[in-house]
Amino acid sequence: MDAVTQKQHLKAYGITYWSLQRGHKVQWLLNYEGGSFLLEDDDKTRNECQIRGVTYEVISDAKAVQILELIASPSQNMEAVLLEKAPKIAVYSPKDKMPWDDAVTMVLKYAEIPFDVIYDEEVLVDKLLLYEWLHLHHEDFTGQYGKFYAAYRTYPWYINEKNEAEKRAKKLGYDKVSQEKLAVVKKIREFVIGGGFMFAMCSATDSFDIALAADGVDICENMFDGDPSDAGYQNKIDFNKTFAFKDFKLERSPMVYEFSSIDMTRKRKITRTADYFSLMNFSAKWDPIPTMLCQNHTQLVKGFMGQTTSFDPNTLKANVLVMGQNKTNGEARYIHGIQGKGMWTFYGGHDPEDYSHHVGDPKTELELHPTSPGYRLILNNVLFPAAKKKKQKT
Repeated sequence: MDAVTQKQHLKAYGITYWSLQRGHKVQWLLNYEGGSFLLEDDDKTRNECQIRGVTYEVISDAKAVQILELIASPSQNMEAVLLEKAPKIAVYSPKDKMPWDDAVTMVLKYAEIPFDVIYDEEVLVDKLLLYEWLHLHHEDFTGQYGKFYAAYRTYPWYINEKNEAEKRAKKLGYDKVSQEKLAVVKKIREFVIGGGFMFAMCSATDSFDIALAADGVDICENMFDGDPSDAGYQNKIDFNKTFAFKDFKLERSPMVYEFSSIDMTRKRKITRTADYFSLMNFSAKWDPIPTMLCQNHTQLVKGFMGQTTSFDPNTLKANVLVMGQNKTNGEARYIHGIQGKGMWTFYGGHDPEDYSHHVGDPKTELELHPTSPGYRLILNNVLFPAAKKKKQKT
C-alpha cells in the first residue's frame, strides 16, 4: 500500500472487506509499506485482486513471519492489528440523493463495499442497532435547510426539499423539521455512546453538534420554521452536550451561508496551490486507533473545500484528538473522539478530489483517482470497526 507499488489503493480496501466477508482473518500492518494488508492466500483472492486491478504480492509463510517479527520490534513504529469481521455499514442519506452527492457513498461504491442507506424513519425506530458503522451524509441537523436560503430559495430543488422535509417531520409526529432532526441526532448520539462508530463530513459535523447544543432552544428564523428564533439564543446553548466543539458563535443571519464560527471557510487565507494538511504521526504500538485512522502512503494530503471546510482549533474541546492539521493556519481538518463506548470521526470538506464543489457540479470520477490519499482516510474509518478490540492505553 505504498505510493509506488500499489495502483489501486481504494479498491484494496474493498478486497480486504471482501476477504473479511468470506470469514478470513486479515492483519492490518500499520506503518508497514503505507499500511498494507496481510490476507489469507487462495485462488479466489488472487483472482479477485486481478479483476479489481489491485496490486498484490504472494509471500511464503517464512516471509510473513519475518515481516511480523520486524513489525513487533520495539524499535519500529509499526503494529499488526487483527481484523476479524466485516462491519455492517449504514449511510444516513435521503433516499433520492445520487451517489456523487456524497464522497463516502461514492467511494464505498467504487471500492465495492456494501452498505445500506437509511434516513430519519429508520433512525427513529432504532434501526441503527443493526449496524456497527454509520456515515452522516452532508446533512443540516439544525433545521435551516443547509443555509441555502440566500442563493437558492427560489430554485425548485430547494423548495421541493423543504416541502419534503416538512411533510416527513409531520408524518413522524413533529411540528418542526428542527425538532425532528434533533430527535434523530439524539438517536445517533445513543448509537455512539452504546458502542457504535460514527463518521461525518462537511456540514454534518458542526450541524450535528450545534443541534445537540441547541436542544430546547429555537435558533431558526421565520423562513425556516414559521416563527422567530428565541431572543438571545446564543447565551442559551449548552456546549456540555456536544461531541467535539465548544465556545462557538452561531451565525444568526439566514442570508449568510454559514452555521457558526466552528468552520474556517470564510476565515482561512490559503490559496489552492498551498492548501494541504498534514497527518499526525502516532505511536502504532501505544496509539493504534489514531494510527489506523491515519494510514496512508503520504503524510501530506491535498486540502478541499466544503460548506464546512475545516475546524477552528479554538472551538475544539480538550479531549478532541486532531489527526490532520493545516500547519499554515492551525486549522483542524480531521478529528476524532470517544463518546461513551463508541467513537466518532469528523472530516472537513465535501469531496477530496473536487477542490471547490458547487450545487450542480458534475460528479467526481474515482477511476481517475484510484490512489487518492484524501479518500483513503474515509476508508480507514470504514475498516476500523473490524479491528480486534483491545483495552485502550491511557
